Order: sequence, then structure tokens, then C-alpha cells
Amino acid sequence: MSGLCGWIGYGTTVNENLQLVQRMAGPLTRFDGGEARTLAAVNSGLAVAATGDGAQVYQKEGLLVALWGRAGLSDPRLAQLARTDGMAKTLADSWLERGEKVLESLTGAFSLCILHERENVALLAIDRMGIHPLSFQISGGCLVFGSSADAIILHPQVKSAISPQGIYNYVYFHMVPAPGTIYLEQKRLLPGEYLIYRKGSVETHKYWEMRFLEDEKRPFKELKQDFMDVLRSSVLEAIGKEEVGAFLSGGTDSSTIAGILGEVSGQPARTYSIGFDASGYDEMEYARIAARHFSTRHKEYYVTPDDIVTAIPQIAAIFDQPFGNSSAIPAFYCARMAKEDGLSRMLGGDGGDELFGGNVRYAKQHLFSLYEQVPSMMRKGLVEPLVFGMPGGAALPLVRKARSYIEQASIAMPARTETYNLLERYGHGEVFTPEFLATVNAGYPASLLNEIYHQNNADSLINRMLAFDRKFTLADNDLPKVAKACELAGMDVAFPLISDQITAFSLRLEPQLKLKGTKLRYFFKEALRGFLPEEIIAKQKHGFGLPFGVWLQHHKPLQALASDSLTDLKSRNIVRADFIDTLLGQHLDEHAGYHGTMVWVLMMLEQWYRQHGIHGQ
Repeated sequence: MSGLCGWIGYGTTVNENLQLVQRMAGPLTRFDGGEARTLAAVNSGLAVAATGDGAQVYQKEGLLVALWGRAGLSDPRLAQLARTDGMAKTLADSWLERGEKVLESLTGAFSLCILHERENVALLAIDRMGIHPLSFQISGGCLVFGSSADAIILHPQVKSAISPQGIYNYVYFHMVPAPGTIYLEQKRLLPGEYLIYRKGSVETHKYWEMRFLEDEKRPFKELKQDFMDVLRSSVLEAIGKEEVGAFLSGGTDSSTIAGILGEVSGQPARTYSIGFDASGYDEMEYARIAARHFSTRHKEYYVTPDDIVTAIPQIAAIFDQPFGNSSAIPAFYCARMAKEDGLSRMLGGDGGDELFGGNVRYAKQHLFSLYEQVPSMMRKGLVEPLVFGMPGGAALPLVRKARSYIEQASIAMPARTETYNLLERYGHGEVFTPEFLATVNAGYPASLLNEIYHQNNADSLINRMLAFDRKFTLADNDLPKVAKACELAGMDVAFPLISDQITAFSLRLEPQLKLKGTKLRYFFKEALRGFLPEEIIAKQKHGFGLPFGVWLQHHKPLQALASDSLTDLKSRNIVRADFIDTLLGQHLDEHAGYHGTMVWVLMMLEQWYRQHGIHGQ
């Protein structure tokens, strides 16, 4: 994947600045071998690295521009100029004419930086879905930025103190959600956001938001035709000039990508699947159904516990902050198969659920929302006294279910989505040391969830949840998971299901076509009926889940790695030693699958510290 990095507001000589930005670019190319292109001036430096044609630079009279990714321009005049003069020069000229309005016509997956040294002004921006991340830090009036924190902390002006709040947020979310980072003074741009730096201060603004058109009604036949057209054009655009393959889990999204890829390329798609020899975790059967249906050139690999032990330090090293989504490991082994076949880009199916209503929690929250429609007087005066006041009710299964339903339905969104949060279940006082808790705001995750949820003005519950998941599920979790796993394998990745075209289509789709009662992604499945195998349309959602807790019970090297990591974590005085002992002993014995998740999260925290050479908290 590579990326970009640089700064403005600090300098020695142009030659020394060039050497510094070259050092900063080192972490961007260490895994995928992308070539870094560097620029420097008196008070600034800029580098961008990518495989293929994903990096563009331009420099003229104190103006430095770098673009990372596959960007386009919706304005026909600008698009023509980009074809003749190059994208970076076109953006530079447009910036001088229109300032930040240059972003209005920019499309695709990208990170952009424009440094105007004479004015001491900078523009940073990332794409609408947050595919290409960008972090930044102000230090001594100097703006330092990069796609990876590992590049930023190499700048001499930057202090790399760890943020206790970042650690707390990681254990809560299993990743560090933007705009925060693991470093005390660093921030991260949100999807569709840009930053303006002027003489030592910064402002961030949105240049694009998800705006749903919920009342637009169109005939199904017309919708289906438009949908298939944007699917084909999005996959074709994602292919570019690369030799591509596709992840194939056997789910709706990956199967759709595999089928469309074969159709638009005119040859059997190259598809790759991961399996696990563990009951309840293996989905290879469905991947094989899709591979046969679309006649793909299919390869499989069964990940073993030994593979997990080998990959854990590598995964911890590739991420620039702690990351606890264990399915990064199967994604890595999948991408590695494609790399061994000589391919240069993978197509991921991520985003279909978050645009078309495919996550199981959407149906669950819809059911809870029905209770809100019951008149308050009836709820408080009749239903709840009856259910909770029934003598011996706790012993009756139906009454227990009713009580649980009412208790959860009575919690306002978005807090209701966190009723099963692991940290909340344990209790933060049971997990963290008192000394650590004294340095953090334990209420921050809830306030961040609430802030993001209420930013969108959609009328329907489903669309509010989709906008919410654009950030927390996609930009903060699934996209970096796949992107970093591919980078570790030396592969590029594209996500055709969240192209600007498909996103625009989903924003105009009626809410009930995304979630019809409790029927998930209703339109998506109906539109693809006859194209996808019926078994895949009807299957329950699963994914690349890792049977870590199950294997941890029996695999000695995995047990040793987990125990060793958590033992070392004790010395950092973040997590209570007695909690770690109970987690590795009693909790795992009681329910390995459930408690194994927290073992993984804490193990990856310690592994991140180790791989990044950080001692102490």
C-alpha cells in the first residue's frame, strides 16, 4: 500500500531536508517494496511511495504536491487537464485558483498533500471512505504528517509519547478509533475530511458527508440495471492495469466480486480462500460453491496454529498502532498466496454490508427499536410491571427473555450496540490498574460513539447505523485490517464495493430495500438472484473468523506466546496482574472462544510494544 509523509514549518537546508524525508519514507516501503518519490524545499519535505502508478508528485516555486492512491476528477475540464498535464500538476493549479474547493471534484481512493511554502499553508485530505489514512501532529509550530505514525515519529520535532487514552480506547474497541491515535499528540483525519494548516495552527473540516435520499422510489428493474452497471464499472476501475486476484470467503460480497471480475476481465478470476481445521469456523464449502459457479482459478490454504504463532509478531509490526482484529492473519495468508502466483493487487469485498445493510446487528437493533414505538404509558404502566413484577419470573425462560429484551431495548442508541462489549462486561476497574485508570477518561468511548452516531441526519435507523459503521467498522477496522495484511504480503488492494459510484447508488436506495423487516441487504440479494448461487444468497453471515481461543486450549507454542506476552504486559502497569492470571486460567477454562478474544487483544498490545521497541508504558 505504501503512502505519503512530510512536513512544513521546519527546515535546515534543502539537501538535509531531502535526506530527512527519505528517512521518514523508509517505513512506507519496508514491506511492499514501493518506490519513494521525494521533494524538498527550504522549510518542507514531502515523499510518496506506491507500487504501480499509485504515486504522483509535483513541485514548482515553493509549491509541493503529493498524491497517493487511485484518484479521479469528476469535473470534465479538470479531468482532461489531468490526462495531459498530470494529476498532481492539475491539483496544484486548481489549489492556487480555488483553495480547498479543489476537493469538490476529487474522487476515488487517495491521500493528498499540498504544501505552499511561501504562504506557510498546507492542505491534507483523505478519500470519502477513509481507505488511505493520514495522521498529523503539530510540534513547535511545524506540521508533520504521514500515512503511518512510524514515518511521523522519525521527524526530529516530533515527540512520540504513548497516549494512555489511546491504550484504553484500543482495549475497548480492539483498535484505536480516529481521530485519536496511540500517540499523545497525534491525530488522524476522518473519512471525507481535510485539514488546513496556516502558520502554526490547524483546522479540520468535512468536504464530503453521507447524505441519504430516503424518499426516492424507483422501479426494481431500473434499480437492478443501474446496480449491475456500477458493479461492473467499479470492479473494472479497481483492476486498473494490475494483475489482480480476489479474496473469496464464500460470502455474498466476495462471491459477487469474483463473479463480476471474471465477467469484466473476460477470463476466469483468480480467487483465494482461507480455511481452518476447527468446527464452526471453516467456510471453505461456500467458497468452493462460488468458485465452481463462476469457474474461477481457485486456490485454498488452511491456516494452522503454527501459522498463527509465526504471523503474530509480523502483524504487530506492520500496524503503526495496536490492532486487535485477529482476522488480519488469515487475510495475510490469503494475500500471500496471490503474491506467490505473481499477482500485484487483491480485490476485497469489504463495504457491502455497511452500504446495503448486511450486518446481523442491523436486524437486531431493528427489533429493539420496535419497543420504542410502544406508547410510554403502556411500557411503564403495564408491560414492565408485569414482566419484572412476576413472582418467580427469573426461573421462566420466556420471562427471562422478555426481561433481557426490555432491558436492552430501553438503552438509547448507540449505547445499545455496546451491551456486549468485552471491556464493559469485565468492568474497567477489574481490567486496568488504578494508576492507569487515573490517567484516562473511561467515558470517552461512549461519548465518541454518541458524537459520531448523531452527526448523520438520516431519518431511518438503518441509515444512521450505516453512516456510523462507515467510520467504526470500515475506516477504523476492516479497511486497515485488509490493507495492512496485503502490505505485509507485498500486495496492493482495492475495494470496489465502496467505490464512489456504488456509495452514491446506496445513498439513494430506500431504507426498506436495505433492511426489510429483519431481512438483511434485501435489495442486494434480490438484484443478484440468478447471478450468485442460491446457497450463498441464503447462507448466514460468517467471515474470516480465527479460532484462536479454541486452538489456545491445546496448542503449546500458542499458549507459550500468549502467556509470555501477557506476563510481560503485567510489568507495564496497565492491566491488573490478577486479571491476567484469571483470564489465562479460570476464564479460558470456562469459555475459551469468548475469553480468548481478550487474550488476543492484550497479547497484540504487548506484541505491538515489542515490535516497535517501546519500553515502559
